[in-house]
This record gives sequence, structure tokens and C-alpha cells, in this order.
Amino acid sequence: MGSNEMVAVVPEIKQTKLFINGEFVDAASGKTFETRDPRTGDVLAHVAEADKADVDLAVGAAREAFEHGKWPRMSGYERGRAMHKLADLMEQHTEELAALDGADAGKLLLLGKIIDIPAAVHMLRYYAGAADKIHGESLRVSGKYQGYTLKEPIGVVGIIIPWNFPSLMFFLKISPALAAGCTVVVKPAEQTPLSALYYAHLAKLAGIPDGVINVVPGFGPTAGAAIASHMDVDSVAFTGSGEVGRLIMEASARSNLKTVSLELGGKSPLIIFDDADVDMAVELSRLAIFFNKGEVCVAGSRVYVQEGIYDEFVKKAVVAAQNWKVGDPFDVATNMGPQVDKVQFERVLRYIEHGKSEGATLLTGGKPFGDKGYYIEPTIFADVKEDMKIAQDEIFGPVMSLMKFKTVDEAIEKANCTKYGLAAGIITKNLDIANRVSRSVRAGTVWVNCYFAFDPEAPFGGYKMSGFGRDQGMMAIDKYMQVKSVITAVPDSPWY
Repeated sequence: MGSNEMVAVVPEIKQTKLFINGEFVDAASGKTFETRDPRTGDVLAHVAEADKADVDLAVGAAREAFEHGKWPRMSGYERGRAMHKLADLMEQHTEELAALDGADAGKLLLLGKIIDIPAAVHMLRYYAGAADKIHGESLRVSGKYQGYTLKEPIGVVGIIIPWNFPSLMFFLKISPALAAGCTVVVKPAEQTPLSALYYAHLAKLAGIPDGVINVVPGFGPTAGAAIASHMDVDSVAFTGSGEVGRLIMEASARSNLKTVSLELGGKSPLIIFDDADVDMAVELSRLAIFFNKGEVCVAGSRVYVQEGIYDEFVKKAVVAAQNWKVGDPFDVATNMGPQVDKVQFERVLRYIEHGKSEGATLLTGGKPFGDKGYYIEPTIFADVKEDMKIAQDEIFGPVMSLMKFKTVDEAIEKANCTKYGLAAGIITKNLDIANRVSRSVRAGTVWVNCYFAFDPEAPFGGYKMSGFGRDQGMMAIDKYMQVKSVITAVPDSPWY
């Protein structure tokens, strides 16, 4: 794990400036910030730091492209073709893109190549195909009238994305907005700005007109706040923390009442019933919390196991966690890389200390791994109570909370004992239990005998404090559209 050999596999970083109106430009202030490699803590690149002045320029470019440019005036078919061309370029540069996210976020290089980048391409192609299938309805209006609805692009969309899946989040948000005919200003997370800037470069090569996609790396309180409070941004789509979600809603209310969609994380339950195949349940539970080092909004961080199989499950889960290999994410044998940065590393370790001090039993892990970088051992706590911090708060790290239950009713009650409602998992062979629990858990996605089964076709979003609005599916396009009713007098029709 020497730093030299790891840094050597990072591609040359070419794009480090803001991307505004089709050009890479310095920040108006001339300021830059560091993005670091979580494998070593070393600086990867200095990236232009956007502030309000830069956001104003980006929004101005997006507004000009929306009001006077080609993008909203192209047919949906033509927009779709340009989006497919961008997807083609992404496929050609999969290696570089996966390496950028790997080095910037500590993500596994192999999974980047076979999951993250292909999933981002799939998302973009799904909405490229949807771009010419957006339509209103004809209405049977009473009286001597005809009526219909038009779906019109909402305008300039501000997009603020997190650092855990930099590529997928970028396309989860921009793809439906582009299909609708909107223009966008994207603020990638300050921890992981590199791939977003590369996508801006590829979009230019794909022929997407200048001003349609603008990328402004920077910090939440400056660049993010400028987008959320901007009087000329029509809608904001955000994925991140509940605290920042509240600030974005406040900024919308205080500015122009722009529409807001929020995906704010979760504390998702994985409920394992007595009739489950224990080995399969152990494997799914391990994946659900340790995949992407637990930095997943839908991580199965609360694992409820029915008492009949609890003891067997616990023994096997501990062995499975100990076999989950922590190490350099560019090594194909590694299962789990480092947390994204020092802040997140220290936050996860603090939660582990809370778990110990509140009386949970540490079964395995619980410590930093290695002497360099932001690595943490896969960690499992048992004897966790619903009111403990590790059971209530989103940790966003490789920490599993294990709990026991007796009855289906108890499992449902415990699963819903959270302010969040993003996802849930159910493992059972009993169809009646699967159906009942699926309908009883208050969460936006429920996986039965699987986990992380995502697809662009399946709407994704939260209940309760996990936010509102849906990504994925045709429904996501509606966030970026206005619906207009047009009523016309028809005084002399043969029928009404």
C-alpha cells in the first residue's frame, strides 16, 4: 500500500477549472481548493473554487441557453441523440472515469468499471430514450370547449450532489432534466469534483450546446447556498444530509419559491425471518452495510433477525465481516476501500465510540485499519437498543447494528422506529409475510430477498425525513416540467 504505486494508477487530471457556458474557466476570485486521495491523505488536485459570482455566471449561461438556445427547441428525438452520444463517449472512457472516482472517493476501481460507470450510462440512455415520449393529455372539458395539457420544461435547474457515488448521482439528476429540455448548473461535492468536470468536457465533445450543462465545484455554504437562493434558478434537486436539505428549503422560501426535491439519506432496516436461508441472509446483510464502505444512503444499517436463527446468524455474520478485505481500492482483491475523507473517517469512529459507551456489544471491528489513509474495519454491534445513537443516526460508514425480534408485528414496529424512510430489505420465503411487511414498512423502496437492486425504471426516493420527490422512472421527469392547461372555445362542434 505504498503511496507511490497507488498514485501512479490515477489518470492524468486534466479538468480542474469551473465549466461555464462551454468553457473551462478560473473562479472569479482566483481561489482553488484541494481534493485529496483518501487512500493516503495526499492532495490529488487543486480545483477552482466557485462562489456566488461564479454561480451567477453559470446561471446566466444556463438561462441564456434555455431562453434563446437550441436545447429546449430541439425535438426530443434530437436531444436523445445528443445524450446517447455522451453515453457513447462515457463508455469509451470508462477506465479513466472509474479511476477518477476511485482516487477521489476511495471507491473500488473494479466496481467503478463494472457498476458505477455502466449504471451512469444506463441512466443517461434511459432518459435519452424518454426525451421524445413526454406528452400531455387531451381533456374532456364540459361545455363548448376543448382542453389539453402541455408539459413544458421548468427552466434552469440547480443540482447539488453528494460524494458517495459521484458519477451515478451526476446522471441520476441531470439525465431527466436534460430529457425535459432544461438547462443545469451542477455543484458536485467538494470531496469529489473530478469526474463531474470530466463529464462536462465529454458533453462538449458530444455536441450538447454551450450553457446547457455548467459545473461549479465549491463548498455548500458558498456555491451551494448561491444556487439554492438564486432568483433565476427555477428548481433545485439535492441529495445529501437532512440539515442541508432544510437550508435549501429555507433558501427557496426566502428567494423565488423555486421547486425543491430532496433525497436525504436513511437508516434502512433489513428484516430477516426465521425461514430465511441463513447463508444467503448473511451474504446480503454484509453487502447491505459494507458495500462502498457503508457510504450509501440506503445502507442496511439496522439488521433485525428473528430469534429462531439469531445465534447462528450472528456467528456467521461476524466471520463474514472479518473476511471482508479492507485495502487499496485499486487492488482487485479488495472488498472495501477508505472512507471518503478525514472528516467522515473521524465521524464514523466517533459513532463507534458512542456504540460502546451506550452499552452495545462490539462483536468485531471498531478500529482504524492500517497506518495511512482513512480505512476503518468492518464493524458489528449486537445488543443494540432502538434509542441508541447508532440505531437512530445515519452513520454513513461500515457499522452494522444487530437486533433480535420475535413476531412480525414487532419487526414492523421496530423497522418503522426511525425518522427516515428511504429503503428496507426483507428476507423470507413466506409470500404472506413478504407482502404484509412490504406494505407496512414506511419506506420508498423495499427489496425482498435482494438488496441494492436498482434500475432506472424503478422510482427512488424517501418517506418522512428521507425527503420527497422521486429520482428514476418516468416520474422523475415531472420534477423538471411545468403542466399547462390550454382551454379553447369550440362554439360549433359536432360533439362535446
